[in-house]
Amino acid sequence: MPASKQMTAPKFAALKQAGRKITMLTAYDYPTAKLLDRAGIEGILVGDSLSMVVQGRENTLSVTLDEMIYHAEMVGRAVEQALVVVDMPFPTNLLGPYQAIENASRILKETRCQAVKLEGGADQAGIIAALVQAGIPVMAHCGLRPQAIHTLGGYKVQRDAERLRTDSMAAQAAGAFAVVLECIPAEIARDITATLSIPTIGIGAGEGCDGQILVVNDLLGMSTDYVPSFVKAYADLAGTIVDAATRFRDEVRGGKFPGPDQSFK
Repeated sequence: MPASKQMTAPKFAALKQAGRKITMLTAYDYPTAKLLDRAGIEGILVGDSLSMVVQGRENTLSVTLDEMIYHAEMVGRAVEQALVVVDMPFPTNLLGPYQAIENASRILKETRCQAVKLEGGADQAGIIAALVQAGIPVMAHCGLRPQAIHTLGGYKVQRDAERLRTDSMAAQAAGAFAVVLECIPAEIARDITATLSIPTIGIGAGEGCDGQILVVNDLLGMSTDYVPSFVKAYADLAGTIVDAATRFRDEVRGGKFPGPDQSFK
């Protein structure tokens, strides 16, 4: 039987030992996920950020498990090679190990996705361990935790080096196959990366991480609201979309569309 091209959690984790930088992007629908997979991105995250970038809400707290599963099913169906990870939305991993297993199991059972991501480190070590023991691969998330913005006081750089190291090491010890480091000083992220045997995936955490992730809308330049300073836009799709819609409007109003080539005889 030929080897599968599908990325798995163990293959993903092994990229660190191979010295290969890892790329991840978010996706929330079938066509976007299909294109990202075609580009050779190693990991695709169905992020709870869909609450903000897709649904237009002010934070990630209101997205539901059913909504995450709805979007994850589309993404999982589109992807043939990348590892697809799904965020556990607030508060589905905070209700005890049995409820967390039930919620994460729904994600894997009702989509073609292979892993879940949950926010937290030392405080979630027991949940991570329970999920892993149940056969559910877990990516941890330390540093800025968007689901905890009310506790953290907003979207702020997290600078408590001791806590960041403790959280990251606890996630690894509990069985997480990777950890996202969000909005932390580059020097701290570099130190954590050197300490851990599992990959670190940075977002606003400098170049020293084993990999990087961005929200795809930010990458494509189609964000409609605030864009963090750590983002780099690789395209200007917002401008392209507005320009195309404007030209369509003008051609319809001017009687130029549809023309002979867009009409049946």
